[in-house]
Amino acid sequence: QVQLVQSGGGSVQSGGSLRLSCMMTGASINRYCMGWFRHGHERVGVAVGDNKGHTNYADSVKGRFTLSQDNAKNTFYLEMSSMKPEDTAIYYCAVYGPPPYSGAGGYCPATYSAADYTYWGQGTQVTVST
Repeated sequence: QVQLVQSGGGSVQSGGSLRLSCMMTGASINRYCMGWFRHGHERVGVAVGDNKGHTNYADSVKGRFTLSQDNAKNTFYLEMSSMKPEDTAIYYCAVYGPPPYSGAGGYCPATYSAADYTYWGQGTQVTVST
């Protein structure tokens, strides 16, 4: 079964940087669409990617956050820089795959809809202080 294990996060001062990691077990990450969400007052997608290497970012993090993946490590990342106090939240990674009938080369589009994601990491706290 697919599992996502998160690491990274913690506390940083405003303007600082952090990296979150999300390791997948039970499947190959290169078939899956991935996303990073954060939960402050509500769960909001901040960075999403399809399974062809295309990424998209929420306006609130564009230019500061980067979603990347390492297929050899079956892990994807959220690199966060120029962090602001409003980035404080619990961050979750999530993935979903293409339809089973689509075969090995099936496509899944990037989406900010949390309901579309099948598997979730355990969450990690990120705190940005002034």
